[in-house]
Amino acid sequence: QVQLVESGGGLVQAGESLRLSCIASGGIFSNFAMGWFRQAPGKEHEFVAAISWSGGSVYYADSVKVRFTVSRDKAKSTVYLQMHSLKPEDTAVYYCAARPRYPTTRKDEYDYWGQGTQVTVSS
Repeated sequence: QVQLVESGGGLVQAGESLRLSCIASGGIFSNFAMGWFRQAPGKEHEFVAAISWSGGSVYYADSVKVRFTVSRDKAKSTVYLQMHSLKPEDTAVYYCAARPRYPTTRKDEYDYWGQGTQVTVSS
């Protein structure tokens, strides 16, 4: 059973940066594509970014493109979401998710989820 644990969330001011981490255990990390999603209060889960099992392909939502970068460290079984130029509308609980090999933007196609980490951006 794959387990995912996110960390790195917090309260920041608009324009600042944060780096989220997601550590995977219980499976072969290199076999999984990893995704980041977020959920703001009263809203559905929203795709943020994803990275393929090899790290060779990355995908971003238009709303975060240029500002966010997803990466993975196979040796540490960790995926990162580096977030720059944060905006109040980025405020949400951020979740990492895993699925075999190839990433998608659809949350219902991911098999494993972390518990989430809160990101709050004040104006």
